[in-house]
Amino acid sequence: MSTSDRNWDERYFRGDTPWDSGRPSAELVRILSEFHLPRGRALELGCGTGTNAIYLAQKGFEVTAVDCAAPALAQARAKGAAAGVTVEWIQGDVLRFRPTSAPYDFVFDRGCYHCCREVDLAGYLETHRHTTRPGSWCLVLAGNPNDGEAGGPPRVQGSQLVAEFEPLYRLLVLREFHFEDAGGARGPLGWSCLMQRR
Repeated sequence: MSTSDRNWDERYFRGDTPWDSGRPSAELVRILSEFHLPRGRALELGCGTGTNAIYLAQKGFEVTAVDCAAPALAQARAKGAAAGVTVEWIQGDVLRFRPTSAPYDFVFDRGCYHCCREVDLAGYLETHRHTTRPGSWCLVLAGNPNDGEAGGPPRVQGSQLVAEFEPLYRLLVLREFHFEDAGGARGPLGWSCLMQRR
């Protein structure tokens, strides 16, 4: 996440993290199964406590995972060690993440973009520009306003999402799904947006 968005450290200290289901995103699992993405270098933006990054590592990806919240990354490191996987955990602001390593083959974002776009969309997209190459895959899961319910994550219209990513990526799939909340409860309506770098 972005350090300028809100106090993420405090939310993790308090356990105020309804988005942290403790299980890999069902939509990530489905996309990997349906599209058979090549197992290369993967980057997760806003990894939280690391559940999805660990899942990607278990599925054969070489994973880097970034988050600004130190308490979340402490949990992620412990979970990764317990799972016996290797993940490069980085504390950083996804709006300003500019690695010097080779571009990633797959970028995953479960609920980071819809927060960052309200703070610094240009900075967030510049992170994508620096971390991908033509042909890189990207899966973004974002809040969807179509259910009309109060609460939940920030929401973005599907047309806005496409317009914001379209200059950099080619849209492959845009469909509705439901996030999972803590305990596996059905969460808010979301967008699943699979893209490939132009």
